[in-house]
Amino acid sequence: MSGHNKWSQIKHKKGITDAKKSKIFSKLVKFIAVEARLSGGKDSPGLRSAIEKAKKVNMPSENIERAIKKAGESGAHMDAITYEAYGPGGVGIIIETLTDSKNRTAQEVKHILSKNGFALGGIGSVVWAFQKEMSPHGLIYVPNTTTPISDEDIEALDKLVEELENDDDVQEVYTNAE
Repeated sequence: MSGHNKWSQIKHKKGITDAKKSKIFSKLVKFIAVEARLSGGKDSPGLRSAIEKAKKVNMPSENIERAIKKAGESGAHMDAITYEAYGPGGVGIIIETLTDSKNRTAQEVKHILSKNGFALGGIGSVVWAFQKEMSPHGLIYVPNTTTPISDEDIEALDKLVEELENDDDVQEVYTNAE
């Protein structure tokens, strides 16, 4: 009965949770580095909200400090890009990314959308259905109108959003699904 001892189960579960943490931490390190670079190493509201977001998911202080220090050292330029698309049932989707390669990220987002049967929308095609609001975590998109969708469309939307969020460059995904 191999694979049925307690240590194997713990090791497997720990591996899964560690992988999820690592994904979140790497996204937050990018976000902190960009905010630190924008603030020039000084305290700013954007940097504070990035640090607060990191602390909320229990990121170690050493990692936060390393990300801030790394931002001052590295010369890599990061771009914040927002993509718009329509998903299952006509749901509007806003995809916020943070990347060092616009072309690579655009291709990855297009690939994920096309694999699920959808395509990027034009600039302003979806954003009209949302408004930007300040939250404790920074600016977020809040839907002005919501779109009712069927159970099948909810499953397809969940799958699409999960695939988008698994991409390293994607920071946030917003929808106006009801």
